[in-house]
Amino acid sequence: MDSDFQPEPRIGETAFHTATDLVEKLRDAGQTVGVAESLTAGAVCSTIASAMGASKVFRGGVVSYDTPLKEELLGVDKELIAREGVIHADVAKQMAEGARRITSLKDSETTWGISTTGVAGPDKQDDKPVGTVYIGIAGPNGTVSFGYKFEGTREQIIEATAVEALHRLKKSL
Repeated sequence: MDSDFQPEPRIGETAFHTATDLVEKLRDAGQTVGVAESLTAGAVCSTIASAMGASKVFRGGVVSYDTPLKEELLGVDKELIAREGVIHADVAKQMAEGARRITSLKDSETTWGISTTGVAGPDKQDDKPVGTVYIGIAGPNGTVSFGYKFEGTREQIIEATAVEALHRLKKSL
């Protein structure tokens, strides 16, 4: 991994609380978000949409579980995937940029894109161990990715990834 980060402890903070805070911050800033998900398979979109007021800021998203969708719909470089696999920091960045692009409207660019890619298990993928996760954040000032090694069951890894993706975007605002 480019860099491993440990998520900040958030005692008592649920995905719903994080999404509610994020939606309020986006609304107050007059900004919008689009999402591209792989391992979380819609958990980030669902969590954002569960927050009151989400319709003002959430443009939509795509679950690109299948690699060709990452390439065709989101514009992730095929050569990058052939060389590194889909669990990679640069793939997360390109997915976030793709989320931003595909959710932009003719007269209104989406402000932020979030992406998730990784291995929730039970088996490793692309020679990456279970729990390897990358989150991409694309915004007006560029694109970054964050790498993690989460522990736990498949469901715990997915939940931790969704919460951390929302938290990372909240911190970027």
